[in-house]
Amino acid sequence: QVQLVESGGGLVQAGGSLRLSCAASGRTFRSYGMGWFRQAPGKEREFVASITWNTGVTRYADSVKGRFTISKYNAKNTVYLQMNSLTSDDTAVYYCASSSWSSSKPTDYDYWGQGTQVTVSS
Repeated sequence: QVQLVESGGGLVQAGGSLRLSCAASGRTFRSYGMGWFRQAPGKEREFVASITWNTGVTRYADSVKGRFTISKYNAKNTVYLQMNSLTSDDTAVYYCASSSWSSSKPTDYDYWGQGTQVTVSS
């Protein structure tokens, strides 16, 4: 089992920034990649960004490229999502997830955190 705990969400004005953290514990050796997803009310869960633990290869959704940055700190088994230039479209519950490989599909992720709310006021 891999346990994931997100933190860092909150209320921010449009144009502002937030940094989300995701701390992994348990059988983290089973994890190859980590992803951030988000789900807004009435919408499907969508991919935001991912990173691989060993090589640090990243990928981003087109909607966040140039604004969001995913990073990792292996020694702390922690992944971060720096979010800049936030807009109301970024309002959602943000989830981190662990996968056995690198993927942008939610179905490829085995473990999920409880989510953290990000609300951007316009």
